[in-house]
Order: sequence, then structure tokens, then C-alpha cells
Amino acid sequence: MSTNSKYIKVECAEDCGNSPKKQLLKELTIAFANNDIDFCMECMSDNIVWDMIGDKKIQGISEFEEALRVMDNSDIQELKIHNIITHGNVGSVNGTLILNNQQQIHFCDVYNFSGFGKKAKIKLITSYVIRY
Repeated sequence: MSTNSKYIKVECAEDCGNSPKKQLLKELTIAFANNDIDFCMECMSDNIVWDMIGDKKIQGISEFEEALRVMDNSDIQELKIHNIITHGNVGSVNGTLILNNQQQIHFCDVYNFSGFGKKAKIKLITSYVIRY
């Protein structure tokens, strides 16, 4: 399925629609790409840890918000979400960002939720990123 989000073109495979966590992770991935800080903050627990493998580790909601504020996503023209997988209190999203200069950023984000319920907040994000 291809849609246009607020700023960028988004491609994501259709889903059966019965998984609230899959829908949340799709919306969160789009929000990250669009730098929708408010939506991203709503999804996180106060003790969020964001481990960007090979780069840095962000700990706590204040550091997380600051990291979002300094991110510059203005060059993103397209987001392709290849897979969203969830089971219990974990989930992952992998995809590709295409920038205005046609550079590609491939990513896989692994999420750990604070619980198993629909309203559980994210407590850990582990991100793997490859640029070329």
C-alpha cells in the first residue's frame, strides 16, 4: 500500500489489521520520519532507552526528546516499510528511507514494550542503520 503522509511518500505492505502493536509501530515509524515529536513522545515510557548500535545510547525521556529535536529529517522523500513483526511485548520494523539526493538509509528497529497490553509504552529501542 502506498500513501502520502504529512510530508513524505510512504509504502507499507497491507496487513490483516488485527494487531494494535503493528499499527502503532507503523504510525511510529512514519512519525519518526516526519519528525512528529509529540506522537513519538506519547509512545515512550519515562525510562526509555534508545540504543543506536555503533553510534550512541540515549537514556530517559528528556534525552529522547532532545535527540528528536536535533534530528533533521527534511531530506527524506520516501519511507518504505518492508516488515513489521510483533509478538507479545516485542516488535520490529525494517525498511528503507530514500533521501532527496537518492541516498538510501536501511534500518531495523527492535522495540521492547513495558507490558503486553494495547496501551503499553515502549521502554527500549535498538536501532541498526546502514547508509549507502
